[in-house]
Amino acid sequence: MVVLILMGVFFAVSRAGSAALGDAGIADTAIAAAVGLAVWPAFRVARRLADRIVYGRRATPYDVLAGFSDRVGATYAGEDVLIRMATAVGEGVLAERSDVWLDLEGGSRLSASWPDGADPVDAVQGDDDRSAVFPVEFRGQRLGMLGVRKPVGDRMGGADHKSVAQLASQAGPVLHNVALTEELKARLVDLHAAQRRLVTAQDGERRRLERNIHDGAQQQLVALAIKLKLAEALVERDPERTRGMLADLQNDAHGALEDLRDLARGIYPPLLADQGLVAALGAQARRSPLTIAIDAPEDLGRFPPEVEAAVYFSCLEGLQNVAKYAEATNVHVSVARANGHLTFSVSDDGRGFDRSATSAGTGLQGMTDRIAALAGALEISSTVGGGTTVAGTIPLTQEAEGEHP
Repeated sequence: MVVLILMGVFFAVSRAGSAALGDAGIADTAIAAAVGLAVWPAFRVARRLADRIVYGRRATPYDVLAGFSDRVGATYAGEDVLIRMATAVGEGVLAERSDVWLDLEGGSRLSASWPDGADPVDAVQGDDDRSAVFPVEFRGQRLGMLGVRKPVGDRMGGADHKSVAQLASQAGPVLHNVALTEELKARLVDLHAAQRRLVTAQDGERRRLERNIHDGAQQQLVALAIKLKLAEALVERDPERTRGMLADLQNDAHGALEDLRDLARGIYPPLLADQGLVAALGAQARRSPLTIAIDAPEDLGRFPPEVEAAVYFSCLEGLQNVAKYAEATNVHVSVARANGHLTFSVSDDGRGFDRSATSAGTGLQGMTDRIAALAGALEISSTVGGGTTVAGTIPLTQEAEGEHP
């Protein structure tokens, strides 16, 4: 329509100029230059007139997209970007209310609104013909929604739908970045909580070791020192009694040594340090009252001490839970290296439990934190009457893939 009007204007001006100037060539050149100078402003005026006829006071789809690009073109915090997005949508289509919903774990969350104080738009289908909800996708995945509600007496027309739909098609990368930021924040919260639990567990373990040393080995060594002094005092006066005391001292010394060895095993088992996971787990299985089968390749190899310790103590915690709660007769422990990961599992044929109705105890939480500290993951599966499996995986770096003494 605008082009036809401009063509008519050009034809009329050309005819009038030719009649006035006489020379058609000079007239056509002068008129073409004059029209060329005037055509762009005329086109802009004509386009605004056409937009006003079609869209009324509402912004055109181009204006909405341009306004959105201006608002979020710079770098802003996640919430600020979403607020700017809601504002661009609401002001662009003269809405009463506009919302931005973000899809996160657990469902959609209302993340930004314009203006403040109004009830949110129905996130499922809108309230009526005044409202509409537009999905926002990125690389085939839905990341959120844009919700719009017009004022009373107005409705969502075709132009409004087109404007918001085009904006929603451009908003995918923005919501993708915001979702990544929110996920990172959640991971940081989990990491800080895990760090606090690890510090608390370490403090508790230090206090336990202090008590065990004080009440066990330290008391035994003090008693040994006292008996040695007595034996020294009696060695000449009562040799027979001294020989009996020395035999007792020898037994006491062996007892203190065993207690110290038990403490050392709790800190870091010597067998684990010397021979690795398979030997240490095998020794633990032989000492257990349960029937435990160890499934591990002979050429499993060695790993960094922190990796071996994480797997060893996680398996021990799993075995301890089986002995306490599972009422199992058989336990299967497996350790393997596959696809750049060290994997392990502890499975039993016990009574199992309902995961949805049972929260993780401190032992399982400690296992989770220990494995997560090495960028690994722990999974617990159980059914009532069907046994329980605790499985973990730890990624191995190039260094961890090699042999370690």
